[in-house]
Amino acid sequence: MHSPNSEAFYLPTDEDLRLALRLRALADALLVPAATAAGLPPEVVQGFVEGTTTGAVAAAKAPKKRKASAYNRKYKAAFKRVSKKYKKKNGEWKKGGFKAAVRAAHKDAGGKK
Repeated sequence: MHSPNSEAFYLPTDEDLRLALRLRALADALLVPAATAAGLPPEVVQGFVEGTTTGAVAAAKAPKKRKASAYNRKYKAAFKRVSKKYKKKNGEWKKGGFKAAVRAAHKDAGGKK
């Protein structure tokens, strides 16, 4: 089976190519009547279906987000609150301001646990 991390190239076998052709023929047989009934060019419907399945696969592979810890939520709020003191009027950081804001936010949030 082909692995995305393998360094060797995957060459499809004749059986793989035959299966791909069968699947393509089956998809065309299903899509052409649907496209005709909808009054759309078959290429548009086919592109939509291929794009939809590609998007669904990508969404399924998306990594699950981790829940932020209670301390992280406190630190985030403290950093937003404190950072204003360490920025210039135009929104840029003062010299050493970011580092000072991080320290102040950790102190305000209850220290790094």
